[in-house]
Amino acid sequence: MLQSGMDGEDAMAIGTVGVVGAGQMGNGIAHVMALAGYEVLLTDSNPEALAAASGTVARNLDRQLRKGAITDEAKAQALARIRTTPTLAELGPLDMVIEAATEREAVKAAIFEALVPHLAPHTILATNTSSISITRLASRTDRPEKFLGVHFMNPVPLMQLVELIRGIATDDETFEAAHAVVERLGKTAATAQDFPAFIVNRILMPMINEAVYALFEGVGTVESIDACMRLGANHPMGPLELADFIGLDTCLAIMNVLYDGFADTKYRPCPLLAKYVEAGWLGRKTRRGFYDYRGESPVPSR
Repeated sequence: MLQSGMDGEDAMAIGTVGVVGAGQMGNGIAHVMALAGYEVLLTDSNPEALAAASGTVARNLDRQLRKGAITDEAKAQALARIRTTPTLAELGPLDMVIEAATEREAVKAAIFEALVPHLAPHTILATNTSSISITRLASRTDRPEKFLGVHFMNPVPLMQLVELIRGIATDDETFEAAHAVVERLGKTAATAQDFPAFIVNRILMPMINEAVYALFEGVGTVESIDACMRLGANHPMGPLELADFIGLDTCLAIMNVLYDGFADTKYRPCPLLAKYVEAGWLGRKTRRGFYDYRGESPVPSR
């Protein structure tokens, strides 16, 4: 078992990190934490996802190696720092635990409630949620003062930003410890207030939703909408292509959080977005979304 990096003189130092969720975000968080020198313990309720995690991290490290961003030694050391376990309770003694499960509040709350009985007194809890209330999630634990949002961007190894979100009870020591982690990762921390979807998704998701409305109302095709935003607004990726990359289920979940949280019709999810999710067309991860990814190159789905 990983040992805590805490000592009496530096009570909020982080040395060991647990990550709950071995999907794209969890893998990415484990990757950057290990590369920065943290000892990482990764868990997932899905045995297949957990078994695939180390291989995914290794492939992503190989990409960085080929680009000259890291050395062979750094890759080997990072992989050696990552362990996996099917047992959530094993993360309890660590210095910090980051939940990176699916963007559903009931799932996240259940993880924290299962974890709480096993936590060491000093353990900081964090959630990678992209939209859900930090204060409300913290209230499901025994340590709201040691709870905060640490929202990484996707893909984690490449994206520079991390949103840090304090709940109403988050204390200064916890926030400062999390800020120090972000700095050690070589990333930039942006402080956001605990309102629905924080900063990035408060701005990004309504734009994506509006692009879906433009498609729904026949204003443009998938190709023309994406081309307009790439070439007319200099975006690196069109909004519908980006929605596929993020996952249409995640986009819909965040729009629902915004709509429920503000009760404002400007955040109403487009019915076409809901229809794609109902069909199971969630984007790249299911190989169908606003584009069809089953062939050699993506083809617009409408």
